[in-house]
Amino acid sequence: MDRTGNGTSLSALLRGADFRRLLTARVLSQLSDGVFQVSLASYVVFSPERQSSPADIASLLVVLLLPFSLVGPFAGVLLDRWRRRQVLYLGNLARCGLGLVTGALLLARAPEWLFLLAALLVTALNRFILAGLSASLPRVVRPEQLVTANALSPTLGTVAATCGGGLGFLVHLVVPAGAAADALLVTTAALLYLCAGLSALRMSPDLLGPDHHPDRPPLHLALALATRELADGVRHLVRDCRPATYALAAITAARFCYGILVVTVLMLARHTFNSPDDIPGGMATLGQAVAVSAVGFFLAAMVSPWCTRRFGLTGWLTGCTAAAAVFVPALGLTYALIPCLAAALLLGLVTQSVKICADTVVQESVEDAYRGRVFALYDVLFNLAFVAAAAVTAVLLPLDGRSPLLMLTTSLLYATTALLYARSTRPR
Repeated sequence: MDRTGNGTSLSALLRGADFRRLLTARVLSQLSDGVFQVSLASYVVFSPERQSSPADIASLLVVLLLPFSLVGPFAGVLLDRWRRRQVLYLGNLARCGLGLVTGALLLARAPEWLFLLAALLVTALNRFILAGLSASLPRVVRPEQLVTANALSPTLGTVAATCGGGLGFLVHLVVPAGAAADALLVTTAALLYLCAGLSALRMSPDLLGPDHHPDRPPLHLALALATRELADGVRHLVRDCRPATYALAAITAARFCYGILVVTVLMLARHTFNSPDDIPGGMATLGQAVAVSAVGFFLAAMVSPWCTRRFGLTGWLTGCTAAAAVFVPALGLTYALIPCLAAALLLGLVTQSVKICADTVVQESVEDAYRGRVFALYDVLFNLAFVAAAAVTAVLLPLDGRSPLLMLTTSLLYATTALLYARSTRPR
């Protein structure tokens, strides 16, 4: 294992060849995700044939995320047994094949449920791969480099996903909206998934773990005992890793708030900032929001290592959620484009900073033998929080995206999260 570099600086981190290889696999994988997700957004939100509502978005998220949320924890049992390098390789190859099938379904104008089924499988593999990437990171960096690695790696992955989304927006500015444009995007994503899978072959098969434990039962017995092993992971988390438990609770609440605001921005871009019939204008506005949010993610990667050294992981996470409680209503309640774009920038900074802190706390607190299961649970909490947020907006958010009550409630949730996390992590 190559963990070149004794310092915590970015240059020391990047001197590690294994870290660079894992980072390349992440960037290519999430670049593909960005292209694929824009094709989904185009199909569901910006289709010329439909007038999409928050309920449509909630329905899509339930179809794509909820089934995997029910089986996702069992994926952690596999991540703690299968070679994680092989998960990255074979998972991306499978997504390539599914992407090509999805593109063919769009061109053939197949029934919508077939398209959603193929998209479900791609998304399920995506969550599995992201959990594997997070569980693998401590295998390629030194413990003192984890904060910097968590600032750089997931953030560059998010920026890559945003660039993939930008590519999708550009395609829709050139190619008329419809099945042909969506099929072109899905096919492009499939080819990028192939590149991501091949990039994983640059790492040795055993580099990313997990370590071999000869006393563990064979895989077929392990799957039969998956529920018990998952319960062991939860007990380890709650009993021995209180800091990780509190961090997961905080980021789940923050993710719920983020989901509400994402659906709000989608509705504002479609129905308020543009005419509902102006599909290119709506896509362009959404692209602007995604771009400034990506800048916020990038800024989080730059400032979080320094801020966590200055304020600690707890202090920086608390400060970010408290800041969101202030700027979300201050900017969002204007329902004007420029203030909302400013809010998207700050929300990107806050959201990614919270994730950097939570990732680091979980990686530092959880033993490697349990890390795959815990990150699978982490990913499921992410999914459930987003689905719950979409369900809330489906009930409370009007078609034009304007709901002062929902905006103020989101601000209150951010403030409550900051207060409870600060109190729970206060030294006894």
